[in-house]
Amino acid sequence: MPAAIPRKRLIVAITGATGAVYGVRLLEILRTLPEVETHVMVSEAGVLNIHQELDLKRKDVEALADVVHNVRDVGASIASGSFLSDGMIIAPCSMKTLAAVAHGLSDNLITRAADVVLKERRRLVLMVRETPFNLAHLRNMTAVTEMGGVIFPPLPGFYQRPQSIEEMVDHTIGRVLDMFAVDHQLTPRWVGLKT
Repeated sequence: MPAAIPRKRLIVAITGATGAVYGVRLLEILRTLPEVETHVMVSEAGVLNIHQELDLKRKDVEALADVVHNVRDVGASIASGSFLSDGMIIAPCSMKTLAAVAHGLSDNLITRAADVVLKERRRLVLMVRETPFNLAHLRNMTAVTEMGGVIFPPLPGFYQRPQSIEEMVDHTIGRVLDMFAVDHQLTPRWVGLKT
């Protein structure tokens, strides 16, 4: 009997920063990939942004995930290092969540899961959303980077000449998926300058 193909496990959190489209689009793409199991959490402020920016409800977003966790359930499976995952993406990541991760304040399941991912030396990607950055933001980003996390502001690339917001979002999500070796066809690969 052939061995089962191991699934990737990705934890996705959506927090209260503008850019809810990044978390939702990430979940939409991952939903189409049977080799990836998703665990999702949406903060209360994240729910507000999803409604404001996308006219979606919490249940619409949670329906895109394989497993849904309550942000207040700090005893959930993903709160333990014994829960095996390939890492975590916070998309978007508020400055409050960034600060909590940078200072090890595991005050909810999002920040606890992020702390676990860091301590287990797994990949943590924070799609931080704020502009301009103040010194506290920059120091918190430095702290997370020094702990092994990846600060990934969702800044669009224009060299592919995107024709829509959707193309810009997909390009960014494709770059994030690359960080977890998840194959996708969201955007063409750079092949060099056209001459």
